[in-house]
Amino acid sequence: MSLQDVRTHLARFGRDGDVVVLAESSATVELAAAAIGVPPERIAKTLSIYAADRQRAILLVAAGDARLSSGAFKRAFGHKPTFLAADDVERLTGHPIGGVCPFANPPGAEVWLDESLRRFDRVYPAAGAIDAAVGIDVSDLAEVAGAAGWVDVTTR
Repeated sequence: MSLQDVRTHLARFGRDGDVVVLAESSATVELAAAAIGVPPERIAKTLSIYAADRQRAILLVAAGDARLSSGAFKRAFGHKPTFLAADDVERLTGHPIGGVCPFANPPGAEVWLDESLRRFDRVYPAAGAIDAAVGIDVSDLAEVAGAAGWVDVTTR
């Protein structure tokens, strides 16, 4: 259902046709880069982190080669980052592990975009399934994802 939810969400922006279902898994940055045929840094990975109340998710979209800086995250969000437990991923993000993306998320999930993405014109986030992705211009990503804003919480 997650892939269809993403397609429905993207259709509101005229982007549902941009979803690509791949012949192989794209569940990791490396697999996605190989399947799509782009460098790993152009994969827009969505990091799933507990919000301070641990009842919601912060979905941080970053370049594929970026690493989360715990200190920078704490300064931006007011608490240490803790990645979602496997049992909480689908419930709090709306998507299965390997398909988590910044689209069609449940109420309460906050999408934030990391500055590491700004060096690219186009990036490739997952699309709600382990074998689906969508190419999107970085200039459109905040609107289409309903992002709360931009943060600088990674290193390269």
